Amino acid sequence: MHHRTVEELMTRDVVVAQPHTPFKELVRLLAENDVTAVPVVDGLGRPMGLVSEGDLLRKSADQADPSGRVPVPNLEAWERAKAEGSRAEELMSAPAVCARPEWNVVEAARLMETQGVKRLPVVDETDRLVGIVSRGDLLRIFLRRDDAIRDEITEDVLRRTMGVSPSEVTVEVREGRVDLGGSVEFRSLIPVIEQLCRRVDGVVSVSEHMAYRTDDAHRFTTGT
Repeated sequence: MHHRTVEELMTRDVVVAQPHTPFKELVRLLAENDVTAVPVVDGLGRPMGLVSEGDLLRKSADQADPSGRVPVPNLEAWERAKAEGSRAEELMSAPAVCARPEWNVVEAARLMETQGVKRLPVVDETDRLVGIVSRGDLLRIFLRRDDAIRDEITEDVLRRTMGVSPSEVTVEVREGRVDLGGSVEFRSLIPVIEQLCRRVDGVVSVSEHMAYRTDDAHRFTTGT
């Protein structure tokens, strides 16, 4: 099975900031390029951190409300320092959480989830920036055509990986939802096929109503 890589999905033409880029220039970069964050890179093109709209909004949040209705938030020291910053290196969220071009979608998505970030700068083996990948980029795999998903399951999962003839197992795909029918020789093959189908890029869900000719479940419960 071919899993789409970060390199296939990332944006290559990345808008970047320098450590000394001033606050207003950062706002201009975001607005003019219609992006919500920019990596901050050093002199060698290595990501130091990212400046997002959220980072910049701390500047406004730190100001007193003229009406007096909203109290000034009680910021922690690091938040106060960022709110008072005037250059990218003072405002950015650091260190940068980065991905590699060869990673697959699952690896990138898991890192985003565990680190609580919305995008990942992509770096090469020298840690230089080569692209950026966002949550929206990763979701593009779910735009795969149903027939492409069906062909991958039929050829890669069934024929090549499992050695099952596509004439034995029927595969229907609608809006990324996979439905498996037909029959296989052994009962133990069914959950394996189902799990492999779930790993195919673009699959939303898998349901099965497959029959089997031999019940080999006792082999796994008795150890014989």
